[in-house]
Amino acid sequence: MTVHHLRAAGSSLVLDARGVAASIVHWGSDLGDLDGTALAALADAVVPAVPPSSLDVPLRFALLPGLAEGWSGRPALAGHRQGRPAGGLRLVGADLQDFLTVRSATPEGDLEVLTELDLSSQGVLRVRHRLTNTGPGDFHLAGLDVRLPIPQDAAELLDFTGLWCHERQPQRTPLGHGMWSRESRHGRPGHDDAFLLMAGEPGFGFRHGRVWAVHLAWSGDKSVHAERSALGYGALGAGELLAPGEITLAEGGSYETPWLVAVFSDTGIDGLSDRLHPWIRSRNALRLPRPVVLNTWEAVYFNQDHAVLNELVDAAAAAGVERFVLDDGWFTGRRDDRRALGDWYVDAETWPDGLHPLVQRVRGAGMEFGLWVEPEMISPESALAAAHPEWILGGPDAPTWRWQRVLDLGDPGAYAYIRDRLADLLTEYDIAFLKWDHNRDLLVPGSSHRQTTAVYRLLAELKTAFPHVEIESCASGGARIDLGILELVDRFWTSDTNDPLDRQAIQRWTSVLVPPEYLGGHLGDATAHVTGRTSALGFRLATALFGSAGIEWNLTVANDAEKQLIADWIGEYKRLRPLLHTGAVVRADPADPALRLHGVVAQDRSQAVYALVATGTPRSALPPPVRFPGLDPVRSYTVRPIGAPYKAVQDAPPPWLTDGGITLPGRVLAEVGLTVPLLAPEQAALFTVDAV
Repeated sequence: MTVHHLRAAGSSLVLDARGVAASIVHWGSDLGDLDGTALAALADAVVPAVPPSSLDVPLRFALLPGLAEGWSGRPALAGHRQGRPAGGLRLVGADLQDFLTVRSATPEGDLEVLTELDLSSQGVLRVRHRLTNTGPGDFHLAGLDVRLPIPQDAAELLDFTGLWCHERQPQRTPLGHGMWSRESRHGRPGHDDAFLLMAGEPGFGFRHGRVWAVHLAWSGDKSVHAERSALGYGALGAGELLAPGEITLAEGGSYETPWLVAVFSDTGIDGLSDRLHPWIRSRNALRLPRPVVLNTWEAVYFNQDHAVLNELVDAAAAAGVERFVLDDGWFTGRRDDRRALGDWYVDAETWPDGLHPLVQRVRGAGMEFGLWVEPEMISPESALAAAHPEWILGGPDAPTWRWQRVLDLGDPGAYAYIRDRLADLLTEYDIAFLKWDHNRDLLVPGSSHRQTTAVYRLLAELKTAFPHVEIESCASGGARIDLGILELVDRFWTSDTNDPLDRQAIQRWTSVLVPPEYLGGHLGDATAHVTGRTSALGFRLATALFGSAGIEWNLTVANDAEKQLIADWIGEYKRLRPLLHTGAVVRADPADPALRLHGVVAQDRSQAVYALVATGTPRSALPPPVRFPGLDPVRSYTVRPIGAPYKAVQDAPPPWLTDGGITLPGRVLAEVGLTVPLLAPEQAALFTVDAV
């Protein structure tokens, strides 16, 4: 046994496999090229003293911490065999090949755990456990978490909460002694998902401070937590949140945890994105360029009138849209949201010739065709519920949510029915895209693991059979955005709100974890349908530019000037999307909380695009100069304004704007910046930056 060192992209993890239990002695900044002697000395150097009133041996934070090691905090493994709790785990062996594997077992030999630790070339650490019942009889698993140590100076937490249409709202708290635990029991991550739990040096921001962060790549119930012991140790951890009796392992049976995705940055929150985004892009063969989408929901709702839709198809094509998506209302008997979910046949009354005429018109206009579905749900008022009440999760008396119940995809009959109905639709029609919705929590104890694994299996099966079809994960907006389901989908619907003011914050924080090309952001109506707030077209366009752009508006009611601005915006998006969807996302720490600056910088730092956004009233008449982060300090760049008009509060703009741009070194643009107009609230100014 020895001390193992994983290092990549400015990060190191050191694991001591010499003792009774494996122990992570360092996870954080890169320690350089250490030989075996130096690694052993490092592991010895961090062995703690024995404190008063404690075990008579040094307390070390084990890879699988529990009471047997003297750890009185949250244990990694919990469960029982015939009422006897699981014993402590002891190190069996460790091996470093392409990744590090550690084997542990109970002294009785009735449980074994294989832990995998993989540090990618981008600096992203993945860890998971596989538990095997090697003893006689059943083992009832209560929980199996991955825990990673954090240092004493990681003393401030940042995670997220939220509501429908207000997802990814950040919250900060000091990490004192005890446990900060965020538990999700929605059967999906939920609108209040902790999402990405960060622990950092107090006051850490987008561009400064050391930060450690974890995310659980799982779409069901989960626990994400931070803990600090009075003895000094701290940890970040996560695991699937299991209901009593949800996982029972027969002799020889195994359970594998979801991957814990962990990242360290010594350059603030943006440093997390600098590692996560390239890693996600390297693992997922996403089709580029991302097409411009028009979705019909807020344009027509359930009014699927042929003449109206044909006119909308023509308007979309004229504007430059590349994918036309027919939303809810196309299937048998679906006239409102209270009926017909599960009856996935094209409505013969609304569509006597099927969807063929609409698909042909869309394809003839040079666009792809997409379709909305909600396969995991069932309406009490549906032919499917009448024929198969046993397929309803929780039974036919389960409470409704948005007038619907959950279809039990763990039932083989229900699973086969949904798979075959979707396969038939994808075979009959030229469908390039499914908007896959999930509009309620499960609310059935013990159902999350079974339902989530069934959904993963269904998505994988459809992806294999129809590899050309892209799938969007929508869950009443952004209630299922995680790296588990991202293995199986191509896009997220970031939120059900198209209000640009709300979207600015939602997109800003969601893109810390997920690259922008996966995040659907649409141009909505002037008066947002969710909030009732009215926004200028320029602000709406600037907000929807940064992501997988689309339209959620009835273009047929737009006037000629608006249509021209939209067409110009789509042209600008198409020009910029090679940059937007491959570059590094940067965000400035604002001096004025009413002003936000974000942008995307090319990987070779040859060009960039930035948005200065006024979410409220600036606190001074002369706003501070805008500094542009992420540029090469020694190269010179020309900065130019672009985009739709915006409203500024000023008598005269700064001279460089009226001159059509200015050229300065990257160091000057980052450290000094440029004066800009005083933007009116809910306005955005866009700038391109090109190396000379």
